[in-house]
Amino acid sequence: MGTAQTPRRITMTPAAARVVEAAARLFYERGIHAVGVDLIASEAGVTKKTIYDRFGSKEQVVVEYLADRDERWRAFLTERLDTAGQEPVARILAVFDASRAWSEEHSTKGCSMVNAHAEISDPSHPAHPIIVGQKAWMLALFTELAEEIRPKQAGDLARSLMLLHEGALVAHGLAVFPDPITHARDQAQALLATASGTARQG
Repeated sequence: MGTAQTPRRITMTPAAARVVEAAARLFYERGIHAVGVDLIASEAGVTKKTIYDRFGSKEQVVVEYLADRDERWRAFLTERLDTAGQEPVARILAVFDASRAWSEEHSTKGCSMVNAHAEISDPSHPAHPIIVGQKAWMLALFTELAEEIRPKQAGDLARSLMLLHEGALVAHGLAVFPDPITHARDQAQALLATASGTARQG
């Protein structure tokens, strides 16, 4: 699967962990730019000095928030894939199932990476590689899975699956219509049925 540029990380102390926990909740609910260090410190029960001593900047708090979300999502998805078996279509559909379960529990307002990118589009921001890195990892995962179905057209199939997946995450965050991830899964299943049939004929 794809690899992202590794950002600088800090060693977590109990106080730092409280900061990241508080910041994660605030950033996701209110937006990164709308949340200041004063509020994070108050919610975490620490001083601003503690935050700057440990993290150095608000930007590093953002890095830790997004990196933690990314690591937890990858572990969650990997566990779901491990239990999905070896059949390639089932493994691809398991990605959509995992995203639906994750979104219902952790991402009621949409994908945290997509939301963060709306505020952090500058490639020089230290959190930017985490945001784009997760999406590159997802595309690499879809490509790896698609290779088992259509080896010669794996890239095209993976990009189509990625568009269904990411579009569903955005629609989920906007609440435009009910259960967009299940709808995307159904569309992916139809696409995979066609792809599998074409591969057998070829």
